[in-house]
Amino acid sequence: MDDTTPVHANPGYPASRLLQELATAAAHDDPAVRRAAERRASTWRRIAAGMASGLLSIGSRTPVRGLPAWVTPEVARGGFATGEAAAAGPLRPHELDLIGRHGLKRDRAALYAHHLTEAGLEHLGALLDSGAYAVDQPEQGALLTVVWLLRAGDTAAALRLLAELDPFAATLCFTPRPAPVRDLPPGAVFRHSVREVRDTLEAVARRTPRAPNAQREALAVWNPFTDRLLAHWLETTGDGGSAADGEAPAGGETAAGGRAAVDGGTVVDTHRPDGWAARGAALLDEYERLAAEHTLCTRHRRPKENPAILLAALREAVGPDGSGAGVLGARRRGLLRSAVAAMVAKRGVPGSAEHTAVRAEQAAQAALPTHDVLAALLAERLSALPDNSGVPDPDAVLAPVSAEEARSFDAAAGSAVPAALRARVDRAVIAPLEELVELGVVPSAEVLASLVPTLAAAAQAAAIGDPALARLVAAGHEAFARRRSLLLLNLASQVRQGELPWARELERHHWSAEVRREAARTVIVRVGDTALTSFPGTITPNPLVSELGGLARTAEGRPRPLPVDFPFVEELASDIFMGTFSAKFTRAARRAAEVVEGTLYARYYGIDCARVFALEEKPGRGAPTLAALCRERAGDPPRSVPGNGMVIEQAQILTTHNLAALVAAGSVPRDGWAAAARAAHRTTVRLLGALPRVYGTLAQVKNAAFAWRQTVFLLSRCTLQEQREVLAWMEEAELPYHVRERLDPALGWLRSAVEGHTLPPRDDGETVRFLGWTVGRHWMLDIAPEALFRHRRGF
Repeated sequence: MDDTTPVHANPGYPASRLLQELATAAAHDDPAVRRAAERRASTWRRIAAGMASGLLSIGSRTPVRGLPAWVTPEVARGGFATGEAAAAGPLRPHELDLIGRHGLKRDRAALYAHHLTEAGLEHLGALLDSGAYAVDQPEQGALLTVVWLLRAGDTAAALRLLAELDPFAATLCFTPRPAPVRDLPPGAVFRHSVREVRDTLEAVARRTPRAPNAQREALAVWNPFTDRLLAHWLETTGDGGSAADGEAPAGGETAAGGRAAVDGGTVVDTHRPDGWAARGAALLDEYERLAAEHTLCTRHRRPKENPAILLAALREAVGPDGSGAGVLGARRRGLLRSAVAAMVAKRGVPGSAEHTAVRAEQAAQAALPTHDVLAALLAERLSALPDNSGVPDPDAVLAPVSAEEARSFDAAAGSAVPAALRARVDRAVIAPLEELVELGVVPSAEVLASLVPTLAAAAQAAAIGDPALARLVAAGHEAFARRRSLLLLNLASQVRQGELPWARELERHHWSAEVRREAARTVIVRVGDTALTSFPGTITPNPLVSELGGLARTAEGRPRPLPVDFPFVEELASDIFMGTFSAKFTRAARRAAEVVEGTLYARYYGIDCARVFALEEKPGRGAPTLAALCRERAGDPPRSVPGNGMVIEQAQILTTHNLAALVAAGSVPRDGWAAAARAAHRTTVRLLGALPRVYGTLAQVKNAAFAWRQTVFLLSRCTLQEQREVLAWMEEAELPYHVRERLDPALGWLRSAVEGHTLPPRDDGETVRFLGWTVGRHWMLDIAPEALFRHRRGF
């Protein structure tokens, strides 16, 4: 097969997924898991049938026959379209509400027609002005756009848009969902909405956390009972030699002198005072009642535990008739005396100052509310905030329990919210991006990518003078960012927001283009700063690439442009790679060569920048293509998943996988390049440190190699003195023996590059350049036996 032969998606994948889900649905123990598997099986069944019938053309940017590219498809795992439109399906609650209020026919065509009446346009206009709406799918902003265009006097654009919407009037939802107004401070974001956090808290509140409640029951119920039981036995203390084993005890001291008696060497069950048996029988009755009512704590049922020993001895001593004439055997009496002595030694005699202090502390602990109670309390506090926004004042939500709440939730006033529940609320905190990273709410580059649409939407709307249009543009951008990517073949590109008919008609009405460009550039730099500072060892994930690419296109122009010919590039999948790269990758490689020429990065990876500058975007023009150069640098590997991975990795090296683009935009790690290089190297060490214990060792090595590449690039931005200092730190760091064995060859060749030597373009059998992909076993896994022995022994 040559590079121009069209490639089609393998129908075997949906079939295999269908079989997996059917097996889970038939055999899993959990009914909820079975139901979820049945739903997924139904989806994969539709996909398989659609591919077989020709309804679905998987790999195309228009995968569903009859649906244009702008219609958002429903997408399953792996980028497979299901054949349904995301904005289609059953009527939504807000649609049913309008149908009921206006007595309309229960279908979307009638609702669509209603929205174009005077009353319908007035309703949409009120939503547009108030901002009290949410756009879940991009299509739901279409009729709001029509209203805005009519107000702006652009009737021709409104009619053009309606002409594109009309064929889908009976199928797709083109109206937004009413929702509270969401106003965010400039530059602020939140990870999860109030509604999402409330759902998790309510789930915690519904659970019965057995362990905390069992502990509370022990402190509040069983400890006081055990104290009474111990005090009852201490009434029987006396001189240790006053009664022989097997004799009925008689006469002696009371509990008031119990501690002194025990400390002085006297023991329990040497005599039984008057009324002792009757009081003991009452304690046994009380125990039966408590055991029936309080079942969480089970310590008192365990024969070897002290409370159970005291109870068993009391039953024998009181006897079945309650007379108290029962005689304890030698073993029973020995266990009893040992248990009493241990309990008194640990906490003191019940009623003593020492014992009272211990029990007071435990009572205070028992009074604290459990997680389920506090989760319900926090969910109630959050109910006062808009569901679709975040938490603007976390201190108020996380304040200690008030006196009024203490009465409502049976919780001690002043109780603090535990760290685990605080962390759940923090996920909804509204704050600047950098602050959320410091809070730990943004723990990875993937999570960072999920927050960029909000910042990008603000940049899109930054220069729009009309607040209603600004809100509409921002809502549309965020909805489009949630659109799931399709599996694409034959170098097809994902649909861009500008291809949506309503977005296209609005673009000409966006004012102050220069301000929009500067706002977009500012977001790129800000996100780049955060990524380089907080996640320097992680390559740019594809969702973040998509957002940065859109911002870069917006930023094209002056002042201080980020030209579109320095694009951000995605990570390609090696299992569907067709051996060629789109023109965007070639442009990115040429521009990256401008950044890395003459640097440590170019020397270490053996990059001939002159050859990169000469690359042609399309084959057949005489000059080599990026694909040919990458295949040559990879050693012409076979066409296979590992071989494809080797070629793709060379493209990542030549393009720097977006690091050069961030540098060109002006992004800089906040703590400096040397600190970022050290942090990226720690990622490499952490990933290698998990070998060989982790499942999927090849993926672990690949990610470690990617972190290593990030390290080399970041190090190349440092001065020569900084490079030497960081490299010395890397070489002298105390590492597990098996990690040191793996890293030393790569460190040696990095040292050579730092000192000015250029490595060959590809490994020559002696060069050990750390790359992630290989055909055959990776050299990182061929660790010497003695190193593996030392690793397993913990050296």
